[in-house]
Amino acid sequence: MSDNNDDFWQDDNGTLTQEAPPKLKKPRLYQVVLLNDDYTPMEFVVELIEQFFYKSRENATQIMLKIHTEGKGVCGVYTEDIAETKAAIVTQYAQDHQHPLMCQAEPANDDKD
Repeated sequence: MSDNNDDFWQDDNGTLTQEAPPKLKKPRLYQVVLLNDDYTPMEFVVELIEQFFYKSRENATQIMLKIHTEGKGVCGVYTEDIAETKAAIVTQYAQDHQHPLMCQAEPANDDKD
């Protein structure tokens, strides 16, 4: 074996060892969901989706209508930390504007299971 191979190293006992590459797996994804209520104006929900989830007016309106008719709607899918942060920020924003709108993060459906 060649001494210039960076994949191998020799410990104090003279044992030649090869480092195993780290086994990485994709992080679990979480969906950010808005929950329907009977008080928050539809226009506020549309503007909130545009502002925090960067959706077009048309797409935001479609999400708002799904929330209105089905009780909840997915605004985006992110890693856990980002999803939890977005849910907290959106809920706080709604509260700051005196609306009871609730936002939460929940595990996204994994089709690979």
